[in-house]
Amino acid sequence: MKILGTLLLLLISLQSFGQKETWLEVRGKAGFLIAHRSIMGHLATQHTFATEVSYMFKGNGEKGWHDAYNKPTYGVSAFFGSVGNGDLMGNYAGGYGFLSVPLIKTKRYSFSGRMGCGLGFAGKIYDPETNNLSIGVSTRLNALVSLGIENRIEFGNHSINAIIDMTHFSNAAIKVPNLGLNLPYLSFGYGYRIRDAKLDSILKNQAFKQKWEFGAVGFVSVKEEYPIGGKKYFIHGLNLVARRYFKRTVGAELTFDYIHKQSVIAYHEDVPKTQAEIFQLGVFLGYLMPLDHFHIVIGMGYYVRDKYQPEDAFYHRVGMRYVFDKGLNLNIVLKTHWARADYVEFGVGYTINR
Repeated sequence: MKILGTLLLLLISLQSFGQKETWLEVRGKAGFLIAHRSIMGHLATQHTFATEVSYMFKGNGEKGWHDAYNKPTYGVSAFFGSVGNGDLMGNYAGGYGFLSVPLIKTKRYSFSGRMGCGLGFAGKIYDPETNNLSIGVSTRLNALVSLGIENRIEFGNHSINAIIDMTHFSNAAIKVPNLGLNLPYLSFGYGYRIRDAKLDSILKNQAFKQKWEFGAVGFVSVKEEYPIGGKKYFIHGLNLVARRYFKRTVGAELTFDYIHKQSVIAYHEDVPKTQAEIFQLGVFLGYLMPLDHFHIVIGMGYYVRDKYQPEDAFYHRVGMRYVFDKGLNLNIVLKTHWARADYVEFGVGYTINR
C-alpha cells in the first residue's frame, strides 16, 4: 500500500493534535526472515534486528470511538533495520500508522491487539544483472504491514512494553518478482509521556444510532504479469456500496463490483478476446471497523460474471478509507485471491447520506 495509505492513517493519528495525551516510545526488535516459498531458502541467512520510534496518542474519550475501543493508543512509527540478508537485501527503512486496541486493561497494565500500515524503503532490490538472487521484492518503495500483540505497563509518566509482531513488505504485484518478506519480531521498549490530555477536551460521547449509508467508489490500479520484466496492465473499476452500522465498533458493507482488468488479455493469449468481454462483475461482503472518519474493511467477494476465469472464483479485500464530513472518501484496498496479491485499488468515492 503506497503513499495514500500512509496519509489516511496520519489523518486519524493527528486529529486534535494539541489536546491529546501524547507519548514518545523507542523499541529494539529482533527476529528472523521466514522463507515462505522454497525458492526463498537462500535469503534467510541472518537474524534480523531493527529499531522503531513511535509518536503516539492515548484516546481518553475525546472521540466517540475511544470508549467503544477501550481507550486505544494510536500514532505513527518509524522503522529501520535488517531483513535477513544484508548482502542481497540490505537494510530497510519505513514509516507507518498504527492502532493498538486493549483486550485486557487495568489502571497500569494493558494487553492489546496492534495493527499498522504504511511504507517501507528497500536498501537492495532484485536486478536481473547485478542482484538476481534477491527475489523477495523488486521495487524500492513497498507496502509495510504490521500485525501483533502488545503488553504495556505504565508507571507515572513512564512505560515499558513488549511486542510480538509480524512485519510484511511487498509491492502488491505492481512489479514482479514480488514474493514479499515476512518477518516475525520480538521487541522491548520504553515510553515517556510528553503531554497530558487537556481536561476540557474530554467530551461526552454522543448517542450511537444504527443507520445505512449508500455510495460509490471509482478506483484505478496497475499490475505486472510474469515473466519478470513483462508488460504492465492498467486496471479500473467501480464499486456500488451499501453500508450498515450495527454498533459504534461494528459495521458491514455489501458492494457490487465492476472490474475492467487489462491483464485478462494476457491469460491464454492464444484465445481471442475483446475489451467488451474481459470485464468482471462481483459481489463483495465485508466486515467494517469504524473509527470515526477512518474505516478498516476486510471481506470476501465472488465473481458472478468472469468469462475467462484467470483466477479463483472468490476474491478478498483488506483496506482502509477516510470519510470526510461532506461524504467524499479516499480508499486504498489490497485485492487478493486467497494469499496471492492481485493488485492495489486506489479509489475516490462519495457517500450520499453521510
